[in-house]
Amino acid sequence: MDDVPLDPTPRFPPASTAQAPRAVLTVSGVDRPGVTARLFSALAESSDGAPAVEVLDVEQVVVHGHLVLGVVVGSLAVGEAPPADEDALLAHLGRLAADVAAGVGMTVEVESASAPEPVAAPAGRPHHVIVLGRPVPPDAVAGAAHAIAGIGGNIDAIRRLSDYPVTSFELTVSGAEATALRTALASVAAATGADIAVEQVGLARRSKRLIVLDVDSTLVRGEVIDELAARAGRAAEVARITAAAMNGELDFAESLRARVAVLAGLPVEVLDEVREALVLTPGARTLIRTLQRLGFRCGIVSGGFTQITDPLAEALGLDFAAANTLEVVDGKLTGGLVGEIVDRPGKARALARFAAQYGIPLEQTVAVGDGANDLDMLNTAGLGIAFNAKPFVRKQAHTALNQPYLDAVLQVLGFTRDEVLDAAPGGVEQPG
Repeated sequence: MDDVPLDPTPRFPPASTAQAPRAVLTVSGVDRPGVTARLFSALAESSDGAPAVEVLDVEQVVVHGHLVLGVVVGSLAVGEAPPADEDALLAHLGRLAADVAAGVGMTVEVESASAPEPVAAPAGRPHHVIVLGRPVPPDAVAGAAHAIAGIGGNIDAIRRLSDYPVTSFELTVSGAEATALRTALASVAAATGADIAVEQVGLARRSKRLIVLDVDSTLVRGEVIDELAARAGRAAEVARITAAAMNGELDFAESLRARVAVLAGLPVEVLDEVREALVLTPGARTLIRTLQRLGFRCGIVSGGFTQITDPLAEALGLDFAAANTLEVVDGKLTGGLVGEIVDRPGKARALARFAAQYGIPLEQTVAVGDGANDLDMLNTAGLGIAFNAKPFVRKQAHTALNQPYLDAVLQVLGFTRDEVLDAAPGGVEQPG
């Protein structure tokens, strides 16, 4: 087939039209059916001598039953007649606004939107800033707004993503450089206790197709190795080693061997006991069900043990799983491991392997974890989320969540609660 030539039709108005007088109409009041139709019908009506107008921009939002509708119109040239001047445009729209206001019982304001000089486009790509909390304190929003303005950014839009089990708002920000934005907002998050995530606006955000979850203290509460050590009577010793490893103070592979060694002699049945006692993090099922319904590949990559993670992955219907394997001889743990160790670099390799298996570019992947051994995986993924993580990890991940609900990841990805409810056929979990 021959190549189809590009459409030569201009995609942008000529300079004369772009610089023609403009005005903004703002409609506000208690929402009711027919308001938008009434306004645009009035704009479409023509009468002798009335300026012709074109619609340049529209924004509408309903906040708890209160409507705010903004419409930007420009004076339009018709045939050989030039566009009406600003005074004529404002006078015409003023009469129109009075008629619409009387007809719908709302307030309709008109003001000039003409710019005396062309306004330069903001530098850099716009970003989404997601503010989450239980609840969101006003000082978090105030702090974020001040921080954004302080680095030359502008908030173009705000929308609510969720009101339960966490409240979250998404701010669309232009004119701010990514690193400066993240740095400024990290200080606000630390001072107010809210979570604030930053993502670049664009197709990449909604093109994510694979998610990898850490297991211990991420997908499930607690650390499996600590539970096993408790049954060996070595809980305090192993807990100290685990904490040091997760804080990045010890090499993970070395610390893993040391912790596994104390399990020597435990009967293999202990693994079943620990697995059956696992408690999923609230929101885990909702996160997985929602993403699976949306076509995501979902799996786990753990520094834990396959004897625990493989049955867990099967029970949750996950696509893949990777973890270490405890050596078992004659029905007892030997205190050793079998096969390649899934350590910090091993987790990143597993993510890359699973992404390649499903033909998914790394920039379209998400990784969620809490420990230092997750950092390579978090930074290899297109989006790495530190979940209730150690400070050492939060500082190095793309973004951080400190909420107790794993499904808050969905808000970082830009999904609203209504979309989550639609996509989770098994329902959403109730906080426990």
